[in-house]
Amino acid sequence: MAEIYLAFYKGTGPSFYDRMVDGAIRLFTKGEYSHVELAVKKDVTREDGSVATVYECYSSSPRDGGVRVKEISVDNPEQWLLCKLNFTDEEKIKAYYEKTKGKKYDLRGALGVVLGFRQKKNRYFCSEWCFNALEDSEDGWRFSPNHLEAVFRNADLFADISNRHDNV
Repeated sequence: MAEIYLAFYKGTGPSFYDRMVDGAIRLFTKGEYSHVELAVKKDVTREDGSVATVYECYSSSPRDGGVRVKEISVDNPEQWLLCKLNFTDEEKIKAYYEKTKGKKYDLRGALGVVLGFRQKKNRYFCSEWCFNALEDSEDGWRFSPNHLEAVFRNADLFADISNRHDNV
């Protein structure tokens, strides 16, 4: 069975615009994370025969326009906090992805976590999408990446919560 993580982004984006958005999210949500992914750890064989560990990441991203899956290097502890999950599987995540793939990013909903706006039912922001995928719910609109990390940490839903900051 594949290892699955919540990957919380604490880095800075490549462009000035990305850095501004990341900073604004952190400021308004009063935390160190500006984005979250569901990361499925996989060992793949490359064309040259070497084996590499990759992370297949699922989320909704403003940089990518909405719900998508892509390979992201989330193993840099200066940019990402990886929290291993002990209660879900890859098939559940893929099923939710198939149901929502291509849906647009919900900027209004992301702002609404702080400012009280209602989210759009057919759009998703990152922490909303991740919560919904994990909990088979539509209540993820309530959580910023920082709220999501606190909820799962306090509910003891990480496999190794006592050592989860070792990579920081």
